[in-house]
Amino acid sequence: MIVGIPKEIKNNESRVGMTPGGVYELVKKKHTVYVQSNAGEGSGFLNSDYLKAGAVILDSIGEVYAISEMIVKVKEPIAEEYDLIQEGQILFTYFHFASSEPLTKAMIKAKAICIAYETVEDSDGTLPLLTPMSEVAGRLAIQQGAKYLEKPVKGRGVLLGGVPGVAPGKVLVLGAGIVGIQSAKMAAGLGAHVTILDINMKRLRYVNDVMPPHVVTEFSNEFNIRKHIKTHDLIIGGVLLKGAKAPNLITRDMLKEMRPGTVIVDVAVDQGGCVETTRPTTHEDPVYIIDDVVHYSVANMPGAVPFTSTMALTNVTLPYVLKIASLGWETACDANPSLKKGLNIISGTIVYQEIKEAFNWN
Repeated sequence: MIVGIPKEIKNNESRVGMTPGGVYELVKKKHTVYVQSNAGEGSGFLNSDYLKAGAVILDSIGEVYAISEMIVKVKEPIAEEYDLIQEGQILFTYFHFASSEPLTKAMIKAKAICIAYETVEDSDGTLPLLTPMSEVAGRLAIQQGAKYLEKPVKGRGVLLGGVPGVAPGKVLVLGAGIVGIQSAKMAAGLGAHVTILDINMKRLRYVNDVMPPHVVTEFSNEFNIRKHIKTHDLIIGGVLLKGAKAPNLITRDMLKEMRPGTVIVDVAVDQGGCVETTRPTTHEDPVYIIDDVVHYSVANMPGAVPFTSTMALTNVTLPYVLKIASLGWETACDANPSLKKGLNIISGTIVYQEIKEAFNWN
């Protein structure tokens, strides 16, 4: 199969769809890989690295799309790429369709085969291609949140770990999934007091077993959320509904109950956010303030650490890329139930029900 790796053109997205190591494995299996010039530069991979791995370098994104049977990316195509996509072309990337009706309509019109990383699902319900980026985003959420709690950027002026004689900062984590647990781990490591909320008691029991005593668990409901937002300095939104829009757990009116300078990091922004006032931001302009509450909602958080993110992503996507390239998407999906769940749109038809529900389409 002819596989294309274009340069990501979303604002400040420095990740790339595949490492030179991944390209090497594809070429070893007799596949042809075209990489757009400088596609990996932001992640620390040079054209020469890809050439050594056996790739062919093309100058423009248009050339990569024109020649490739399968496009392997990181982020969803943006408007400038829509017309480059060919009918029947396989697109393997993060899509998060439920948060973007224009993107969904564009992919329907393109009649491409859209396989979404975020809905590939194993038999135990885990999401193997979302997990590494959720791990990165969860850890990064605390790193960014700690920074934006500083007074010069309009935060409360709180040091999360505190110092002797001064209580540590308080972190509220919504959701005990991958993002939530990684956030809690990082916050606890800094010495912060952490409260983690979820509606899944199995997850809360797990957190209670593996985390230190200064990480406490509570059942998630509106009463408990309203109680804790008044006293916590940093709030992490880490709630995920597979392939669907995230629920609004924090509504606009709740902001007035928070102390000025409270910071919200909504990691669920890709799925619409779990805070009503969330809107996507970029690494270039990451925060905005509503009712004196600092909102950080960068839609591609792991793009801030592209070397780590690209390595982690290729580790999990490569086995699926190899299957699709060797067998074709239909045979590969029939043979692998996990991959089959990644099918979102096939030749203009939505096949993932949650996307229709997100837009109230029949």
